[in-house]
Amino acid sequence: MADTWLVVGLGNPGPRYERTRHNIGQLVVDELAARRSEALRSHKANARVAETWLRPGASKMVLAQPNSFMNVSGGPVSALTAFYGIPADHVIVVHDELDIPFDTLKLKVGGGHGGHNGVRDVAKALGTPEFTRVRVGIGRPPGRQDPADWVLDPFSATERAVLPSLVSDAADAVEQVVGEGLLAAQQRWHAPRA
Repeated sequence: MADTWLVVGLGNPGPRYERTRHNIGQLVVDELAARRSEALRSHKANARVAETWLRPGASKMVLAQPNSFMNVSGGPVSALTAFYGIPADHVIVVHDELDIPFDTLKLKVGGGHGGHNGVRDVAKALGTPEFTRVRVGIGRPPGRQDPADWVLDPFSATERAVLPSLVSDAADAVEQVVGEGLLAAQQRWHAPRA
């Protein structure tokens, strides 16, 4: 069987949350699907899914967006790994990250959840934290705004101007992890921008 990866974009369902900071993982999966002219379709694992390839003859990618709310993302992710027979080390979770400045990417395997309830639930459901995370920086809220409110707010006008390139970069990072491995992707995306 070809090398298969599950790429999950975390977020919340419904139009209320579509363009919020917490849903940037889903925007990245939308971008990956659009690049391949694929549409996400309903799957019995309580997710929307598109099966595609990195490029013809290369690794298969199962692109997914759980239909559940962020804090209970683990069930759909676990169901998809079981359905497709994908081990945790071939799961890539794309999610928002408060502790990284906006318009910045960080990639890692394993470690803690950093207070991110979606990542926490995926690790619990998979029985391991040893999956790849593409952490898309959204930065901390200004002043005394509650981070829980900040992540559920829409992007600001200034952020929206940069958002397409950030989403594109994150999609590029996912493709590089699948095609070249985590280390190569880290060397590219963790380097200071020119």
